[in-house]
Amino acid sequence: MSEASRELNGELFDYVIVGAGTAGCVLANRLSADPEVRVLLLEAGGKDDWIWFHIPVGYLFAQGNPRADWCLKTEPEPGLNGRAINYPRGKVIGGCSAINGMIYMRGQAADYDHWRQLGNPGWSWEEVLPYFKRSEDHVDGESEFHGAGGEWRVERQRLSWEILDAFRAAAAEVGIPPRDDFNTGDNEGCGYFQVNQRRGVRVSAAKAFLRPVLHRRNLELRTRALALRLLLEGRRVVGLEYRWEGALRRVRARREVILAAGAIASPHLLQVSGIGPGALLNKYGIEVRHELPGVGENLQDHLQIRTVYKVYGVPTLNERAHSLFWKLWMGLEYVLFRRGPLTMAPSQLGAFAKSDPAYATANLEYHVQPLSLDRFGEPLHRFPAITASVCNLRPTSRGFVRLVSPDPTVPPAIQPRYLSTEEDRRVAVQAIRLTRRIMAARAMARYRPEEYRPGADVQRDEDLVRAAGDIATTIFHPVGTCKMGPESDPMAVVDPRLRVHGLAGVRVVDASIMPTITSGNTNAPVIMIAEKAAEMIREDARLGSSRPAIAVAS
Repeated sequence: MSEASRELNGELFDYVIVGAGTAGCVLANRLSADPEVRVLLLEAGGKDDWIWFHIPVGYLFAQGNPRADWCLKTEPEPGLNGRAINYPRGKVIGGCSAINGMIYMRGQAADYDHWRQLGNPGWSWEEVLPYFKRSEDHVDGESEFHGAGGEWRVERQRLSWEILDAFRAAAAEVGIPPRDDFNTGDNEGCGYFQVNQRRGVRVSAAKAFLRPVLHRRNLELRTRALALRLLLEGRRVVGLEYRWEGALRRVRARREVILAAGAIASPHLLQVSGIGPGALLNKYGIEVRHELPGVGENLQDHLQIRTVYKVYGVPTLNERAHSLFWKLWMGLEYVLFRRGPLTMAPSQLGAFAKSDPAYATANLEYHVQPLSLDRFGEPLHRFPAITASVCNLRPTSRGFVRLVSPDPTVPPAIQPRYLSTEEDRRVAVQAIRLTRRIMAARAMARYRPEEYRPGADVQRDEDLVRAAGDIATTIFHPVGTCKMGPESDPMAVVDPRLRVHGLAGVRVVDASIMPTITSGNTNAPVIMIAEKAAEMIREDARLGSSRPAIAVAS
């Protein structure tokens, strides 16, 4: 055998995990706990050795920075009036948990009960709650709904703002009650978000789950290792081809290859490997190794409509960010006390409400901020202002992720198709009108709120829809592109044990498996998915089976 052949074929691990993001870090921790197995964790990004991965406000510097972010963009979106928007994805160990808003949010019990009703046994709220609690280390300790002693630290934020307290009081006036804990299965109400921080420092999945176990001799992490394609032998995935340290390499998996690369990269890797919609693969000259029409389809995301109001007689971050004195004080406050604006999550106050009383549960989420700007990456406005960003929690619009080249290094087309349904357009209008009611409540009157975006002169429904398309952007929650479902669902990609339909030796474990998006921020659900997946993987290994639900003649 030549040296080149040995380099391409010489390595064997039990599990090969693609992606050291949120799910990958959990999987690496849990699977390598068995000293009898060897685990290889591949991450296409780098290490988290940059200060802004750890100071909470660092998301402002990480998103859009090629050191931390893959800097993807959507295709031009008709629902956004032809705009293509930035689509941040973490390019570092910890993945998006290293650059996200740190908000700990599970969603609603009804989300998971719906997954079960779609034909996914084991995924009801009652059944997934123990997996949320397993890894949790909640500041209030163990309770009916929270865990203690786990890796995933959950704390209260270390600051408050007068204008946000006023918004909370105004929300109560229009029927959105105060709520202290959004994570009990019913999140309707208004309160400060709980965050994944430890005493004012970001807790990423890498910091919580991966770093503490990197000493294990049976776990190997390789950064800047780009997965190129899966290796198949018949109907079984047996390994992976990837590029690392300037060389093309292959690794074989004795048990499984696990895709944990996220809702964009996981379906893209399947497609370039010949697994996906046959017509799409044929279009780009890729041999169809396994026809699965749902790969890359069913993309769902939360679109946030960023309404902005000027306010008067109350401090906001806008004016402080333009003051040298306040900049120095904020830095000193953080260094000395780990408090103040440098500990800020992108959104501090949250609210969950119904756009229409006919909804059984809250279908809107507010992320309220004591600041405003025209676009992410641009300076804050110089006038005092508040942003009441509101999103439709359960959009009916469905988009896709599709390859545009057989070259696996070429990013796929991302088309969320925001506001493409009549229901989503109606909810967008209702959301803006509800925001106006909150801002007109007595609790806000002393601050004389003045609508800056979209503007009080925009009144007709059709004009509000267009305005929403002008000011809305992603809230960074793409899911669903390898949806979980029974074999009878022609668009399902994985079964309820997250095994790819029709293939052996491969699973998908990340946000892409969600059949429908959760009613809130999506990072905590991915932790839960990985916890549950790790247990299923170990169970299947004990039973000697990692095969999916394939009909086999007896």
